[in-house]
Amino acid sequence: MSDRGPSRTTNLDRYGHPPLEWSRPHDKMAAGDLGPMGQGVLGTVRPDGRPHAAALGVVWFDGDFYFTSGLGTRKSRNLAANPACTLYVPIPGIDMVFEGTAERVTDRSVAEPVVALFKAGGWPAAVSDSGDAVEAPFSAPSAGPGPWPIWRFRYDTAFGVAGEEPHGATRWRFEA
Repeated sequence: MSDRGPSRTTNLDRYGHPPLEWSRPHDKMAAGDLGPMGQGVLGTVRPDGRPHAAALGVVWFDGDFYFTSGLGTRKSRNLAANPACTLYVPIPGIDMVFEGTAERVTDRSVAEPVVALFKAGGWPAAVSDSGDAVEAPFSAPSAGPGPWPIWRFRYDTAFGVAGEEPHGATRWRFEA
């Protein structure tokens, strides 16, 4: 998906600050400034409806977030049953929560630049022979043995709360 701007902006600030400009988080994400080690927290829904949250590494490419997850993990099993999810990313100066869906990446032409971003972040990763997963000498302790499938997170709503000047709280909605 190519990068896109919001179709609707809502000011959520109750202290009189104007809505935040989408360019503020967008420009940081596009520059790869995803906070400490590019970490986020993925929220999924278990088959029984209970929530599940898991910390993970994320990268931003062409307007979407990407992450890996072992097929046997709770988050991957949840996403296979229900792709709806949330992603929290602490971008410097503004906390962001995104709502959207996740899908497996099966295209090598997408996997290669995404894995290059993981590698640039310090993970000695490579695209698997199948072209749809990551191979590396290690991953998160809970991931299980690789290769680890790549997931694309596409958001339709984003919430930002600025912890630095200019302060504010804003919701952005995006067309599909």
